[in-house]
Amino acid sequence: MATLHVLDHPLIQHKLAILRNAETGVKEFRELISEIAGLMCYEATRNLPTEEVEVQTPVAVAKCRMLSGKKLAIVPVLRAGLGMVDSMVDMIPSAKIGHIGLYRDPETHQPVEYYCKLPEDIENRVVFVVDPMLATGGSAVAAIDFLKAKGCRNIIMMNIIGCPEGVKAVQEAHPDVELYVAAVDEKLNDHAYIIPGLGDAGDRIFGTK
Repeated sequence: MATLHVLDHPLIQHKLAILRNAETGVKEFRELISEIAGLMCYEATRNLPTEEVEVQTPVAVAKCRMLSGKKLAIVPVLRAGLGMVDSMVDMIPSAKIGHIGLYRDPETHQPVEYYCKLPEDIENRVVFVVDPMLATGGSAVAAIDFLKAKGCRNIIMMNIIGCPEGVKAVQEAHPDVELYVAAVDEKLNDHAYIIPGLGDAGDRIFGTK
């Protein structure tokens, strides 16, 4: 079963409370999505492998730790996932960025692919799939399916808000993928929106309806 990490850091939870508020405007909402993603990235990269190196300081040689092993990639699920990318790139600027475009069929609530563009060496990278909401889990499962079809074997899923249905769907379909969320909410409603959630993340990020 995939490991679920619920990040209850006070800064994340404080920003999440403001993010949920219906009165929070587009500018602030967009900034908060990015800030929370950056804080989550810090936690989600905690177990990346490092190696010892020697660095010449102005006064002596220091034994330091630097990242080793596989390179990284960030793959947002379009379009809301775009809001999480910039702050993650600030922290890991050498990461390559792919894009997976999915939309949810309004009748079946199932994901439909319309775009997929990934780095050529994606199979050799630790891949962070990012999307603010993990609702039915259909889009997350489909995105991970695409990545595995390209040869990816080291995948981490990052969502700001999840729900039991979405978590279960990912865990059952991809038990090898670790999940990082800031909150697991109560349930989905009849329209497959997370309750209490924060509404439509894409619309609130981009100011659309």
